[in-house]
Amino acid sequence: MLYPKIGIRPTIDGRWGGVRESLEDQTMGMAKAAAELISSTLKYPDGTPVQCVISDCTIGGGAEAARCAEQFATQNVVATLSVTPCWCYGSETFDMDPNTIKAVWGFNGTERPGAVYLAAVMAAFAQRGLPAFSIYGHDVQEKDDRSVPEDVKEKIIKFARGAIAVGLMKSKAYVNLGGISMGIAGSYCDASFLQKYLGIRAEWVDLTEIIRRITLGIYDQEEYEKAYHWIKENCKEGFDKNAGKNFPEVITKSKVIPADKDWEFITKFTLIVNDILHGNPKLDEMGWHEEALGRNGIVGGFQGQRMWTDWLPNADFTESLLASSFDWNGKKQPFPFATENDTLNGVSMMFATLLTGKAPCFHDVRTYWSPEACERVTGKAPEGYAKDGFIHLINSGATAMDCTGASKDENGNGVMKEWWNMTDADIKACLEATDWCRADYEYFRGGGFSSHFKTQAEMPITMLRVNIVDGIGPVIQIAEGYTCVLPEDMHEKLDKRTDPTWPTTWFAPILTGHGAFKDVYSVMANWGANHGVTVHGHIGAELITMASMLRIPVTMHNVPEEKVFRPHAWAAFGTEDAQAADYKACATYGPLYK
Repeated sequence: MLYPKIGIRPTIDGRWGGVRESLEDQTMGMAKAAAELISSTLKYPDGTPVQCVISDCTIGGGAEAARCAEQFATQNVVATLSVTPCWCYGSETFDMDPNTIKAVWGFNGTERPGAVYLAAVMAAFAQRGLPAFSIYGHDVQEKDDRSVPEDVKEKIIKFARGAIAVGLMKSKAYVNLGGISMGIAGSYCDASFLQKYLGIRAEWVDLTEIIRRITLGIYDQEEYEKAYHWIKENCKEGFDKNAGKNFPEVITKSKVIPADKDWEFITKFTLIVNDILHGNPKLDEMGWHEEALGRNGIVGGFQGQRMWTDWLPNADFTESLLASSFDWNGKKQPFPFATENDTLNGVSMMFATLLTGKAPCFHDVRTYWSPEACERVTGKAPEGYAKDGFIHLINSGATAMDCTGASKDENGNGVMKEWWNMTDADIKACLEATDWCRADYEYFRGGGFSSHFKTQAEMPITMLRVNIVDGIGPVIQIAEGYTCVLPEDMHEKLDKRTDPTWPTTWFAPILTGHGAFKDVYSVMANWGANHGVTVHGHIGAELITMASMLRIPVTMHNVPEEKVFRPHAWAAFGTEDAQAADYKACATYGPLYK
């Protein structure tokens, strides 16, 4: 794989005869320090360290800038970080490639005017319509100080993390399995949005393709046996909502896969979906050369309802397993795969995973529980994170098993981990915390199994959602908060008011006292769709930085102002109302791949 890389541009005062010579070591030292910081901190989704490319020479003018550009052109450099301790010739040395994401780190010292260059080059970027991030330390450093201040580190990492995520999306595919589910707006896959904003190709695969491959045996039989054995060994069945019910003929006639054959069908289905998304060289050996290629997917979704689930087992197990950080082969990279083919929630899942390396969790944003309503129904007032009210996140079983919170950190606290940090004990704990309930035949006539658990740990999480608004385009919503662990009797009473066979997460957003975060009710009331995504950790600032790279405005967030990091030119659109400036800047610059 040719990974997307960060290009480091050591930029220098071009005057020979003492000035340039005296700055060579320091300038190249800044470049090496930045590269080491990025590579030692960040990883690609497969767990390998992010790669940086340092220019072969320092850049004192246009000729050297061109040499650097030629070098980067062969290395899949998606973003550049220019570094300098001194004055340089702004528009002669800057990165003028319209296809790279840009940042400049200017050394804060008094002996050499790195800050002056930084201001000059930011003006040059703004005049040429090239947004760039400005990085400048808060405190003055001594001229021979080679350390990277903590505030500078934070901005470099935020920039690099977002840029690598953007680079990873480019030229990949969103794979639509099926079409639109039950009129859900997010299921209407907007190919133009994917192409222009994300650089992603939209692909469609008719659901008959899955039936064809099952019927003709186009899957790895050995892998099937391994997966089926693992499932029967580790995926215990839970509550059967259908037991003892007398269903009408319209339902009983629709269950074409016998109940005792559901797991066999689901296992084959899971293997085939994975092959469609990623390809499989084993199929090439079997003579299925086209099928072996896959669809180059980085994200996907499955329509399911209604045409599939009205006669065949649902995809809840497959969706959960793809999104989880493990399967029958052990720990693995989570794959964002949207229930009901909600494309916009699938994109949100992708953002979450690319920025964290952790499993994304797909939810219905189901119910707001006020403290008063909670006490009325349960006889108890909520406490802790839940004291101001909370939101019930629940969906039909497709949430990643990592969301159980059964994995443990070094102190024994429940967490969700980067997939490469998962242990066998973590995997076992997540499996034990999950059971699989047979789907309600009244809703899923074809049957299937849904994951069922409750999030059993208090964890920091971020909820997000991409929406498309006519006249604006895409927008993103962000809400940092915490999962809540309710007393068992309270959990039981509230959870059973919905569907007792689905996974539940109780979510309390962090409140700011104003706007959409005035209270928990306002968060729910301002959420833009029926679905949302959660991921472990507070990553709102990282999402905001990445969104600005993609030119997607943020419609609501509760990230502290001091953590927000956007391109320097955003300030030219207004400094008093940051949200309005964000909307105007995104509209002015337009999509990244317009």
